[in-house]
Amino acid sequence: MPAYEMAAVQVHEYNVKMTCEGCSGAVERVLGKLRDKGVQDFTISLPDQKVEVKTSLSSEEILETIKKTGKEVKYLSSHI
Repeated sequence: MPAYEMAAVQVHEYNVKMTCEGCSGAVERVLGKLRDKGVQDFTISLPDQKVEVKTSLSSEEILETIKKTGKEVKYLSSHI
C-alpha cells in the first residue's frame, strides 16, 4: 500500500483569486497532476473564488501546488 493511502484524508479549503475559466482551468490542471499522489477529489468554484481539495496531502503541499498557477491563494481551513 502506498504511503499516501495511509495518511488521514481531509478536505482543505482555499480562497483563490480567479477571474475567468482560464484561471480555474489552471488550478484544475495543477491539482489534476496530484491525483495519483494523494488528491482524491477537488471542487473549484469560480463565483465563490474557492477551491476544496479532498486529499491525504498536507494543506501546505496543496497550497504550494496552487501557488504554481501564479494566482493569489490563501489557506482557509481543513476538516474531515
